[in-house]
Amino acid sequence: MLVGRRWTATAFVTGGVALSFAWTAVPAGAATPGPPGEEPRKPLPLERLFDNRAVSDDADPGGADFDGTGDSLSAQDLRAAGWTPGRTLTIDSARLTWPRAARPGGARPDNVRADGQAVLLRGRGDALSFLVAGTGGEASGTGTVRYRDGSSSTYTLTAPDWRSGPAATRAVALPHINSGAGQRVETARLYAVTVPVERGRDIASVVLPRDPGAADLHVFAASVRRAADGWTGSWAASTSGYTAVGPWGDQTLRLVVHTSAGGPTARIRLANTFAAAPVRIGRASVSVQAEGAAAAGDPVPLTFGGREGTEIAAGAQEFSDPVGFDVPPDANLLVSIHLPDAVRAVPVHSQATQRSYLSPPGSGDHTADADGGAYTGTLTTWPFLTGVDVGGGPGSVVTLGDSITDGTRSTADANRRWPDVLARRLREQSEVPAYGVLNQGISANRVVTDRYPGEGVSTDTGGVSAQHRLERDVFAQTGVRTVVVFEGVNDLRWGASAEELTAGLHAIARRAHERGLRVVVATIAPCEGESLCTADVDARRSAVNAFIRGGGAGEFDAVLDFDAVVRDPLRPRRILPAYDSGDHLHPGDAGLRAMADSIDLRRLVG
Repeated sequence: MLVGRRWTATAFVTGGVALSFAWTAVPAGAATPGPPGEEPRKPLPLERLFDNRAVSDDADPGGADFDGTGDSLSAQDLRAAGWTPGRTLTIDSARLTWPRAARPGGARPDNVRADGQAVLLRGRGDALSFLVAGTGGEASGTGTVRYRDGSSSTYTLTAPDWRSGPAATRAVALPHINSGAGQRVETARLYAVTVPVERGRDIASVVLPRDPGAADLHVFAASVRRAADGWTGSWAASTSGYTAVGPWGDQTLRLVVHTSAGGPTARIRLANTFAAAPVRIGRASVSVQAEGAAAAGDPVPLTFGGREGTEIAAGAQEFSDPVGFDVPPDANLLVSIHLPDAVRAVPVHSQATQRSYLSPPGSGDHTADADGGAYTGTLTTWPFLTGVDVGGGPGSVVTLGDSITDGTRSTADANRRWPDVLARRLREQSEVPAYGVLNQGISANRVVTDRYPGEGVSTDTGGVSAQHRLERDVFAQTGVRTVVVFEGVNDLRWGASAEELTAGLHAIARRAHERGLRVVVATIAPCEGESLCTADVDARRSAVNAFIRGGGAGEFDAVLDFDAVVRDPLRPRRILPAYDSGDHLHPGDAGLRAMADSIDLRRLVG
C-alpha cells in the first residue's frame, strides 16, 4: 500500500529564508532513510545528537568553539536576554526549549551540526519550528519529515549566518562574541525558522539536512507548532518598531482594542518582539470598556501557566491561559497590564488610531480596577499586546498592509478602518463563514524593504518588510484561513521598481499557498497630489495593478480592485474627493467604507 501524495513548491524571501517542499508516496511503515549508502538511522531526542558547543562563559571566553575558528556566544548575554538554560520560549506561536547544556561554565555540547541525523519529534500541527544559525555563511540543506502513517515529505531549511544574517528575521540578537582572545563587541544572532507540514498527520520523526558543505547548519531546538484548533483570532496588531519610553515603572497600561469575532472564552498574546532584554508582567486582566478607562464590571484576571504574572524573554511571546469571559463581537475591550519593573524601551504598534490609558509611574497595580480614575495618562500606541483570541468560531482573515489598512487618518476611537467594516459585514451575513478579521497593517510599511531595521531602539516604526514579517504576522496568527494583501504604494513612492514589487507580491503568495492559505490581493489606490506621488510613481503603480488584475501570473486566488473603487473617474490618478482624507494618499472614513463594502465576501473562501 502507498500513502501520501506528491507535490512541489518553492519560495524565496530576500535576506530571509528559502524553503521548498516535496511530498512523496512511500510504503506504509517504511523506515526513515539515512544518507545514500547508509542504513536507516534510529531517531533520537535532539539533545542526544548534540555534537558542538556554541556557548561559553565570559570568564572563559575561549571555552567553546561554535564556528570552527574559536568564536562562541556569551552565556551571560543569553541570560541577560532571558534565554536561560532549559527555558521554553514561544516564538511565532511555536514552543522551543533553549538547551539545558548551554550553561555558564558548562562543558557539554549544546547544538547539533546538521548532517542527516534522525530526530525523534512527535506531534500534530501546522509547521515544524527550528531554532538555528549558520556558521561560515548561510547554510542550507534538504531534510525529511516522517509521519506515523508511513508517508514522508521533504523540506529545505536555510539558516542565516549568526554574524551577518538579516536583523529583520532574527529571533534574538546578542551584543558580544566570545573568543580565545577575549570578548568583542559584535552582534550575534539566532533564528527561528518554520517549515510547513501536512495538517492532520501525526509526525513521528524528522531527518535533518545533510552537511551543506563549507557552512555549517546548527540546530539548537526543534518542535511541532500546534495548530490553534478551537480558537479564532478576534483582534491583532503588528509590532512596528522598538521605541524608547518613560522610563515606565510600577504602573499599569490599560489598552483599548476592538473585537471582530466574539466567543465564550478568551486569551491574550503579549510579545517582546525586537527587544534586547526580557520584560516582567506583574498581573494582567481583561474587561469590556464602559467609557474611557472605566470597565463595564470587574476586570477578569488573566494567568500565564497558572501564575498571575510572567516574564517574556527578548524576542519571545507569551499567551495567557484561557479564561471564561464572554467576549462580545464589535466591542471595545480593556486589556490591563501591570509593569512592576523599570521599562525604558518597548515593542510597539505605533499608529493605533485609538486612545488607551496608563497610570502614573510608581502608582502600582491597577489591573483589577473597574473605575478608570487611576489612569491619568493616555497612549495612542499598543505596546506589548499583539493579539486577543476567542474560543470557537470558524477562524480568521488576516489583512496585511500599510497605513491605509492600519486606519491612518480615519476617525480616532471610532473603529472605521476598512478591516473593521469588513468584520461587521462578515458578522451580518450567513453565506460565508463569519471569520474574525485581524488587522496587520503598519503605517509606512513596505513589501520589498525594511523601514525599521529590525534591531535596536529607533524612532522609525514603519516595521520590517511584509516579506520579513510574514511568518509572525500571518502564518503564526490564530486560526488564519485567508490573507488579504493590500500594500505597495510606499515601495513605489520610495523608488522600488514595478518588477521588484510584483516579485515581492508573488513571493508572498507562493509562501502563503505553501501554508495552505487562500491569497487575495488588492490593487494599489491612486495618490496623485501627495508630494511623492509623481507621474513616474503612477506609471509604476499602473504596471503593478495590471499584474494584480491578471491574477499575479496565476498565484492569486482572488483580486480586489480597490483602485477602481476609490479613484476619481474624471482624474483616475487621484482619489475621489469624497473619499479623500485630505492628504491625497489615505482614504477617509467614506473611502475606507467603500473599499470594504466592495468586497465580494465569497472571494475570501476557497
